[in-house]
Amino acid sequence: MQLYYLPGACSLAPHIAIREAGLDVKLNKVAFGAERRTEDGRDFYSVNPQGAVPTLELESGEVLTENAVLLQYIAAQAPGSGLAPSEGMARWRLLETLNFIATELHKSFSPLFRNPAPEAREAQIKLILGRFKLLEGKLGDQPYLAGDAFSIADAYAFVMFVWASKFSLDLSGFPKLTAYFQRVKARPAVQQSLREEGLPTA
Repeated sequence: MQLYYLPGACSLAPHIAIREAGLDVKLNKVAFGAERRTEDGRDFYSVNPQGAVPTLELESGEVLTENAVLLQYIAAQAPGSGLAPSEGMARWRLLETLNFIATELHKSFSPLFRNPAPEAREAQIKLILGRFKLLEGKLGDQPYLAGDAFSIADAYAFVMFVWASKFSLDLSGFPKLTAYFQRVKARPAVQQSLREEGLPTA
């Protein structure tokens, strides 16, 4: 399969999940400009008409989009990886957290990428910090969001911390989250994914 990505974008989440799962993948970087071209010279809109990453192209030629869907698909390809519980309330709690990250945290960052006016930026950051507080509540005293095992929700949450750093958000008020972020960042699969995207690993 082939993962279309932009370094540091939310496509980093399935990239991490793929490395955690030990799956074979071809990485294809997309250049976002007046046109959207893939690293191998294709018009990215011909792959995904939305022009958005992440996009996963399967061996069959079928294309999957939407981060939460890609993460679940990846987990299903490696059931022994423990990236997602397959049954019981643990599965539903994972999906609950995954969708919270997608709809409440991820989307809350979107206005910051459009360089809002200072007042609007301040209001948006306040909203985002409120979402991080809720995420810390979901984490509690567990090592990972789903409990003792790293999951696809952790891969997605990690990207939110990368973005928090990008926009200089102060997360010092969330000590459990900052320790969690460092724990996730130290994982070999995460380090590998950061290196492959040319992102800082320290």
